[in-house]
Amino acid sequence: MWERFSYYGMRAIFTLYMVNALMFDKAFASKIYGSYTGLVYLTPLLGGYIADRYWGNRRSIIFGGVLMAIGQFFMFMSGSLFETVETSKLLMYTGLGFLIFGNGFFKPNISSMVGQLYPEGDSRVDSAFTIFYQGINLGALLAPVVCGNLGEVYDAAGQVVPSMFRWGFLAACIGMILSLIGFVWLKNKFVVRPDGSAVGLPPVKIDHQAEGATPPAKVSPVKIIVGAALLIVLYWLFTAKAGFDTIGGIIFSACIVLPGLIITDSSLTKTEKDRIWVIYIVAFFVIFFWSAFEQAGASLTFFAQEQTDRVILGWTMPASLFQIFNALFIVVLAPVAVSVWTFLNARKKEPASPVKQSLGLAFLALGYLFIAWGVDGVKPWDKVSMMWLIGLYLIHTIGELCLSPIGLSMVVKLAPTRFVSLLMGVWFMSTATANKFAGDLSALYPEEVKMVASCKVENQDLLASINTMKLAEGVFSQSPKDSLALPVTEIKCEDGKVIGAQAIPMEQKNVSVYALKLISAASKGFSNAAISQDGQMLYTMKDGGQIEQWNLNPERPTFLGMKISNLYDFFMIFVYMAGVASLILFLISGRLLKMMHGLR
Repeated sequence: MWERFSYYGMRAIFTLYMVNALMFDKAFASKIYGSYTGLVYLTPLLGGYIADRYWGNRRSIIFGGVLMAIGQFFMFMSGSLFETVETSKLLMYTGLGFLIFGNGFFKPNISSMVGQLYPEGDSRVDSAFTIFYQGINLGALLAPVVCGNLGEVYDAAGQVVPSMFRWGFLAACIGMILSLIGFVWLKNKFVVRPDGSAVGLPPVKIDHQAEGATPPAKVSPVKIIVGAALLIVLYWLFTAKAGFDTIGGIIFSACIVLPGLIITDSSLTKTEKDRIWVIYIVAFFVIFFWSAFEQAGASLTFFAQEQTDRVILGWTMPASLFQIFNALFIVVLAPVAVSVWTFLNARKKEPASPVKQSLGLAFLALGYLFIAWGVDGVKPWDKVSMMWLIGLYLIHTIGELCLSPIGLSMVVKLAPTRFVSLLMGVWFMSTATANKFAGDLSALYPEEVKMVASCKVENQDLLASINTMKLAEGVFSQSPKDSLALPVTEIKCEDGKVIGAQAIPMEQKNVSVYALKLISAASKGFSNAAISQDGQMLYTMKDGGQIEQWNLNPERPTFLGMKISNLYDFFMIFVYMAGVASLILFLISGRLLKMMHGLR
């Protein structure tokens, strides 16, 4: 619970911090968010391997927790020095690195221990993971309330106060420390098997002959060389040919090669291989679920901040606080899900794991269809009722309960005992791919304005020649549908410096108040503005001669040939993607059930 408090607390304000404090545009912030959350779910393969072979679950969990606490403290330092942008960015990236590797040791080992609390084949494991999932979401419920309210603070004019984000990060750091204290203090009392023996100690040698299998084969040098060569080739294809960034290339390549190394282990029996293939196939479809679901920390947070009416009885609800609804619905509905599965199991009508997961994808598509309906025809300056976003989170939560805890349980049931943490890491690799993909998809979120350059005027004569005008007093209280006339000026920037400026005398062009409000929200402290002759670029001037250049009509992104012109187009991407994945998984679920060899 406390570890998830730490993770979701930081996540609730992370993209808002990048956009409002470090001044990243939404597309770049989304890509960083996707890279971070993707790597967070890739490193569990390393942590699972070390736990299975050397350290055991307990030692890995403590080591990972320490790394994550350090990482959250670096985030606090980044937020404290946000005005020194380069230093703040360095601290942020360092903190993310600690969080990524720490999570790799913590997450798979906590999850894999749950199944070990029960006798082998116990039918209560699905319900146990749902209860475990409820505890996770209790932490996720508290996180935005505490970290969001501490970090996302607005002034009297409704503008974000960037200096407050650090306190949200510090609260996440404290949550991680509480997680460590709780685990170290209580592990010997509660983390035990039914016979009282400890769960999660360093591995001991297994009698593989009694299991009907040969000992795990040592990885040959040839296999290592082939795997490394394949990793390099795939990385080159993903980056040079498919256009993915470096982290995307690493994640997508690793998610193909590393599972291949596991499935080719010569110690695996035919039944074990079939069951592992089921894990792989279902994990592939889970990518489409999480890439859409994880919009909560990126595009859906942007939507909450900009186009959701967040006023309740005079109180403006922070955008980050909307992330409590998924966790709240999990806590409320998890006991219902346990009861439903138990009721169906007693009557031998409980769906198999792949069918449950196809239902999860179907509910995901339905949630996006719901909100797409709500934003159809909405103008960029309009705000919609928060019930559309809350309704989406409710529908998505039902889908999550059908898919996520059931997936964790499936891995524990299907994985050979000697590979359970390693295959739990593989399961999280699908989430790594999904989270990186989620960041790329969030970058398609339609932006109305976009900063393209920030330049310093160093020549005073040049500064005097820039014809800007002070914005009319009270302009930001006008309707976003109104427009304002600005003087026309052409400004040239190069290498962060203004190298030329030409005012067009007596010429003015109109710009929407809505665009000015968006720029004011993203870039604090400007009072002067001018517009280019073609009306495409807006120039804002801050004290000290800092010029920012904003594109008033940025190019609309495309996805598989479809132009994303508005929010309706954006949300429909996820309807099509999750709907098709749900249908295909449902159609092949019978075959997957046979490959599970009696397990469900």
